[in-house]
Amino acid sequence: MNGIARLADVQNIENPFPRLAQSTYEVIGATARARPKAPALSFFLRSEDYARPEVLDYETLFGQITATANFFHELGVRKDDVVAFALPNLPETHLTIWGAQAAGIVLAINPLLEPAAIAELLCAGGAKVLVTLAPFPSIDLWQRLHPVLANVPGLRDVVLVDLAHHVGGVHASTALGAVPSGVNVHRFAEGVRRQPQDRLLSGRMIRSGDVSSYFCTGGTTGTPKIAMRTHGNEVANAWSTRQVLGERKDGPRTIFCGLPLFHVNAVLVTGLEPFSRGDHVILGTPQGYRGDGVIARFWGIVEHHRITAFSGVPTLYAALLQQPVAGRDISSLEFGVCGAAPMPVELMRRFQEETGLTILEGYGLTEGTCVSTINPPRGEQRIGSIGLRVPLQLMKAVVLDGQGAYVRDCHVDEAGVLVISGPNVFLGYRVAKHNEGLWLELGDGRRWLNTGDLGRQDSEGYFYLTGRKKELIIRGGHNIDPASIEEPLHAHPAVQIAAAVGRPDVHAGELPVAYVQLKPGAMTTEAELLAFAKASIPERAALPKAIHIIDVMPLTSVGKIFKPALKHREIADALRCALNDAGVGAVDLAVFDDPQQGTCIDVSPSSDSDVDRLTQVLGQYPFPVRVSQSPGQRKTG
Repeated sequence: MNGIARLADVQNIENPFPRLAQSTYEVIGATARARPKAPALSFFLRSEDYARPEVLDYETLFGQITATANFFHELGVRKDDVVAFALPNLPETHLTIWGAQAAGIVLAINPLLEPAAIAELLCAGGAKVLVTLAPFPSIDLWQRLHPVLANVPGLRDVVLVDLAHHVGGVHASTALGAVPSGVNVHRFAEGVRRQPQDRLLSGRMIRSGDVSSYFCTGGTTGTPKIAMRTHGNEVANAWSTRQVLGERKDGPRTIFCGLPLFHVNAVLVTGLEPFSRGDHVILGTPQGYRGDGVIARFWGIVEHHRITAFSGVPTLYAALLQQPVAGRDISSLEFGVCGAAPMPVELMRRFQEETGLTILEGYGLTEGTCVSTINPPRGEQRIGSIGLRVPLQLMKAVVLDGQGAYVRDCHVDEAGVLVISGPNVFLGYRVAKHNEGLWLELGDGRRWLNTGDLGRQDSEGYFYLTGRKKELIIRGGHNIDPASIEEPLHAHPAVQIAAAVGRPDVHAGELPVAYVQLKPGAMTTEAELLAFAKASIPERAALPKAIHIIDVMPLTSVGKIFKPALKHREIADALRCALNDAGVGAVDLAVFDDPQQGTCIDVSPSSDSDVDRLTQVLGQYPFPVRVSQSPGQRKTG
């Protein structure tokens, strides 16, 4: 099968149900035996060195994954023990992910979080081992992190990855500072070097139902939400995504990985999935797309390595549009995958026109392993759609009652709550209370996950997002739980009610902003609240760009904050600012919710000449736009 074109292809692939590998370790091992000398993973530390990467073939990669698993086993890691990593994108990060899964459970942590937040996640995940960076010139991760390790009582071993191994002639500092008593410090390279690479010393027989990974979702305040996923989840989702993308006639693909490896997209779409088919993954700098010069040199990287595909978020595609393609041979590219946030129609149109590259927009969530839907590469690319469901996973829109109970399935093109079921759906959250309201019984004997997202399905199986019940703010593909902003603001003595929402932004997708109602008689300023937030919110990406003090917070009839009103206010203000900056006048601009299309914009241009420019400006945002009146018909007075 060379990819998927229509829903019937998805259904045909599912029958009969395929026999899948039991573990991620088995998947990569099978590829290593089939293509031992094929390039598996290449890495360059600096963007200017992209033509001279370090290269690991599949035999070497799998051998080092085995040795890494054996090292963790030597440290006492067993099936249910947790190995956490707080690392940038490095070959050692991949070794840690797959080696830890072969020995126990891996916990992915964003190294850019504030140290206190990292310590909290280590505690919440029950980490026994932490893998992070050794001290190195101009990199302060260890200096920031080691003072808070005393707050992680279950931690027994710290393993340090030395960047000196990737930089000839530069050596890391040996000054580690104070390390809590009872915590042993090891060097990653030394620990792995002394291990056998031909077998697992544990003798472990990994089963598909064994927990493989923990990924953090939402914010970092309160009790962190940690998603528990199994080997079977990850193997099934990699297999399903592989069927959708199909095989190349010209041999294996070369995939560029620029998203961070603490994110499920990088781990699966530019990790396990290509490793399952023998593709070549290019790991571009520790900071990925954020690395110095990566975006500026991206088309050169594509040309040199004959990149066939990459994965990114809308902000990446917007940045790449600023880089000239002329003079570069990018004919090797088949497609780019876009997820994490809705792709603005105008951005997709311009990108595809100027580069000739097809963008496959999709949808997924950590709780569904990674990919739930995607526009089929062999079929119609429906702009505005998130595509067809992937094989083995069922998905539909349903109607729920006021208590969140199932009422019925939605009709064709009727919007409802999106639910998914299948082998890619995770076990649940580590803390039981986080699972309340998560699962639905639809009367068919299956366990269905309530995604919290709103959408519809058309007559040919394509899905469309129409909104989110869960209130995540998505900044550059990074999910921010509003509670991570609201809870710290509620600690301010003058604040009675706080609500955080996303403000549309062409570059970041959304930026967090907060609205605050003060206690009766209390006095403060927006500037003072911003300073308080900066000192109180541990997640840098969650720092609000603005805080607005309002007289009365909009509430529902039962007294809950009515966030759609705040969201609409931010959307309208952001779009008016964009139109003013572009020199476009609009008599009226209204934001409203449509049950079929989600949040929409109704706008009246001030003149005929404004229409094209107005459409171009508003097309940079992911909202359907309706020009409701021509200038001659517009009401006056």
